[in-house]
Amino acid sequence: METKEIIRELRAKKGLSQEELAQRVYVTRQAVSRWENGETVPGIETLKLLSKEFDVSINTLLGAPKTQYCECCGMQLEDGCISHEKNGFLNEEYCKWCYADGEYTLDVWKKYVEIGGKEKFEQFKAQLAEEFNALLRIENLPRVENLNVLSGAFINMEYRLPNGQTVKFLDDHATYLGSQLEGEAGICYGIAGNMDFLLICSYEENGENPELVLYKKR
Repeated sequence: METKEIIRELRAKKGLSQEELAQRVYVTRQAVSRWENGETVPGIETLKLLSKEFDVSINTLLGAPKTQYCECCGMQLEDGCISHEKNGFLNEEYCKWCYADGEYTLDVWKKYVEIGGKEKFEQFKAQLAEEFNALLRIENLPRVENLNVLSGAFINMEYRLPNGQTVKFLDDHATYLGSQLEGEAGICYGIAGNMDFLLICSYEENGENPELVLYKKR
């Protein structure tokens, strides 16, 4: 849909008249009418106000011209999972699980933001990816190009030891940098790491039959 149709539909869904919407975003009723007739498009500051009012991204208001991803965990951003600032405006760089009310929520991300911000964090991710590439010498396995922030609760597998016991190496309540690499014959390789260690494991579909390939302190 075009912007004119999106604004008209969102306004109607919220039960607002053109006059009421105009008052909420500090424009005239005639301005709203021109948007909905396709004569003009709201400016960036007004788009921010409309985004807050309808709780949808500017990307959506403009007809979803591009796919957006959370800069922290890498998940695709859709309306309903986009983060908010303390003032209620949407922050379209992050999902609501990584950033909420003006604060980063994941420990590994917060740690690097405190140390030196996003640039330092990206440098560390690139360094960790190269360390994984130096260890992963498996034929036909793709290179590690990017790492996402992952919750330990989702990637903390149980590995069976030779004595029959099972053990976990990660903390369910911590977050790690990791990814999944597609191998051959239905085998996947999971990688996870942080400041202290690197972990590589293999598993079959749906995480079945996990095996620890390597656990190395940094």
